[in-house]
Amino acid sequence: MTVPTQTSPQPGPATANDVVLTVDRLNVMYQVDNPVHAVKDVSLTLRRGEILGLAGESGCGKTTLAYAINRLHKPPAEVTSGSITFHDRGGRDIDLLALENEELRAFRWSKLSMVFQGAMNALNPVISIRAQLEDVLTTHEPKMSKQQRRERCAEVLRLVGVDPARMNSFPHEFSGGMRQRVMIAMALLLDPQVIIMDEPTTALDVVVQRGILQEILRLRDELGYAVIFITHDLPLLLELSDRIAVMLKGEVVEYATAEQIYRLPAHPYTRRLLDSFPSLTGDRGAFLRTGESSARDHATEPDPTKGKRP
Repeated sequence: MTVPTQTSPQPGPATANDVVLTVDRLNVMYQVDNPVHAVKDVSLTLRRGEILGLAGESGCGKTTLAYAINRLHKPPAEVTSGSITFHDRGGRDIDLLALENEELRAFRWSKLSMVFQGAMNALNPVISIRAQLEDVLTTHEPKMSKQQRRERCAEVLRLVGVDPARMNSFPHEFSGGMRQRVMIAMALLLDPQVIIMDEPTTALDVVVQRGILQEILRLRDELGYAVIFITHDLPLLLELSDRIAVMLKGEVVEYATAEQIYRLPAHPYTRRLLDSFPSLTGDRGAFLRTGESSARDHATEPDPTKGKRP
């Protein structure tokens, strides 16, 4: 694991104009026969231009939280308490949980967009890339002319490193990494202030992954949007993120800068996540020994009353 390199200055105390999204004591339940408390009292702030990493194992509630922020849940999922507030550039505060259908439809993609988990397989295989990109503009910007739509689609494809000449191609004519770039381009079409990226590099090889991550950083610096980046890969977040929230069983158990998480992790679960990735240096077999030691260190403490008579 390499020492994290911050992509922007270490964040200081948040100010009112600095914050673009506030999640306050949010709770999400799956109302099934045995209700599941998937997100428990989560509070987060996202600053303008910041990359906030959301880390944790599969099933810990990362995607459930992202869907709650973007109001994408359907029954049996239900937000039972808490608030989600979007702080618009113009100074208006938007209560996302109070938005009605048309308001919510107008809000999505224009203010906050999302690159979904497995997004590179989400493109319609029988419709051209151009048609799929233009559909977003036709829906949200109906006053745009056909020429303006074409120009905007070409512009965002160039931003993510895709030749606009490929616009009339179909998804199967692109590699996995190129399809992922197209999905990121789609998320950028309406110049949102926040983009949620749910494991956008899953199933891609490390070289393609590195290229896409560099594009995300470059575009963040150029366009100034904020990112919630979701993954189970904590070392990746250490290099990419400004701040990191670590989730376990629906709760945020640690929330600090990437530097603090790397150098002085406070929660045992965070330390286990860090220990679970092998170092690129050191003696052969060192990782196995470290893993065994970590398992012993974090094993459940024995019951002090065990073996004692009542």
